[in-house]
Amino acid sequence: MTATISRLYDDYASASRAVSELEAAGVRDISIVASNADNWYSDQGSQRTGKKIDRDRDGTDDRAEGAAAGAGVGATLGGAAGLLAGLGLLAIPGLGPVVAAGWLASTAAVAAAGGATGGIIGALSQSGIGEDDAHVYAEGVRRGGTLVTARVPDGDRARFEAILDRASVNIRDRGAAYRKAGWTRFDPAAKPYTADQVRKERELYRSAA
Repeated sequence: MTATISRLYDDYASASRAVSELEAAGVRDISIVASNADNWYSDQGSQRTGKKIDRDRDGTDDRAEGAAAGAGVGATLGGAAGLLAGLGLLAIPGLGPVVAAGWLASTAAVAAAGGATGGIIGALSQSGIGEDDAHVYAEGVRRGGTLVTARVPDGDRARFEAILDRASVNIRDRGAAYRKAGWTRFDPAAKPYTADQVRKERELYRSAA
């Protein structure tokens, strides 16, 4: 039997490191959906060049961090190969432009194209994620975050959750913070966050850490 596990990250660099570690541990059924509200990923299907991309504001270009994470997972993945090499741009209702790869993104995009309400919510729910958590995950991506979802053997769930937990958001606390500010649930008809709104959102939770 398999279990589906998801985690939300405030920045793409942390999520990409988690994906690389999962791949190094032998997990292959992984999806990633990252906000592209600040246009860090180009229309040509590659990360933008010419300026530093430091979404987590640690002083290091996120592209270098991602490459370093990939380089450390061993020859079996060929450096930064794997899921992250297949990233592409999508538009999902309520989320706006996202950079994504894997089955979850495909399921959400197909559902949206078919007129299904809340494609990302349906995709998460069908995968076994509780509806309340699914709404918080979707809202987190809308506000600039990155969602990583993996299907893993049920017996190894705890081991893989430990990998994902290292730099992820506490989804219960984040959901409570959203609701305290008046949010109730993810709205696929809502306008996607702008780059400035995403920046302010990250600063809010960075200052609270």
